[in-house]
Amino acid sequence: MILELDCGNSFIKWRVVSEGDSGVNCGGVVGSDEELISAIRQQPVSLKACRLVSVRTDEETTRLVASLKRDFAIECIRACPAVELAGVRNGYEQFERLGLDRWLAVVGAYRQVQKACLVLDLGTAVTSDFVDASGQHLGGFICPGVPLMRNQLRTHTRRTRYDDVLAEQALHSFAPGRSTAEAVERGCSLMLQGFVRTQLDMARHYWGGSFEVFLTGGDAFLVVDMIPGARVTPDLVFIGLAIACPLS
Repeated sequence: MILELDCGNSFIKWRVVSEGDSGVNCGGVVGSDEELISAIRQQPVSLKACRLVSVRTDEETTRLVASLKRDFAIECIRACPAVELAGVRNGYEQFERLGLDRWLAVVGAYRQVQKACLVLDLGTAVTSDFVDASGQHLGGFICPGVPLMRNQLRTHTRRTRYDDVLAEQALHSFAPGRSTAEAVERGCSLMLQGFVRTQLDMARHYWGGSFEVFLTGGDAFLVVDMIPGARVTPDLVFIGLAIACPLS
């Protein structure tokens, strides 16, 4: 079994896959190294190796790798920045500055369709990336996601206080909000949808209708109805990770 990790700024996504066919055995999302170690220990799996992508500091990542080696006797292979991978050419002027999670998502998307792609990752932050039919990454955009927008309002606006239950209930409609929770949740969601529409317009300007849209991230459900035919791919980063760090 192979342990795969996507170490973000807020959470660690993990899964254990079988060798060869990459069938997923188990997985989840945790908030700390300690929670990850505990979650893996509860699974009836025998780990052979680990591959990971991390946007955390080198110190944090090195500490996690050491913990995994100590507790499970496995070596970890880390994804690294690259000028080119699997037919995709990095579009950043300083290629090493492109976030590794974005890079692997682009590689994973293009590898699947071999045509122009718009990759949208809708998580704590929202990112978009454009890659043309030849595999040239054209660049992209980064903006706050719904969690960041919501938290900023809750933190800096004294009267913006409500719980998660009200937040969920608020999204049952997109009529103008008649409570603070409705106004904030629906407003943030509409801002997200506006961003996505702009990205779609740009992709159409580049490629007409000849491109694929990939959606990943926890808030993909907020925009999926806007994009008929979009490929909702929660494990897109892991697909790119397997390409970057083959273990067979």
